[in-house]
Amino acid sequence: MESSRGGGGIQQLLAAEQEAQHIVNAARTAKMARLKQAKEEAEREIAEFKTKTEQDFQRKLEETSGDSGANVKRLEQETDAKIEQLRNEASRISNDVVQMLLKHVTTVNN
Repeated sequence: MESSRGGGGIQQLLAAEQEAQHIVNAARTAKMARLKQAKEEAEREIAEFKTKTEQDFQRKLEETSGDSGANVKRLEQETDAKIEQLRNEASRISNDVVQMLLKHVTTVNN
């Protein structure tokens, strides 16, 4: 009778071990599924972040490019105004400069 009771205990231990193995396998499978899901979520978030960052960069680039065109136009206007100012100043004093040069060239100092 002892041997049958011992055999029954061994059977219970084997059954418990198999049940524990099934639980461990199920937990391992669930863990792997969760890790896969987390990886997919992380990749999706990275892709969304990358897309948003690229869109922000392109928007800022367009804004800056627009400003660059405005800056170029403003600088051209300032340059043209300065050139016109210098031309006016040159034409205003050109007669005086010519007279001064003629005076110094034609005057003989002993």
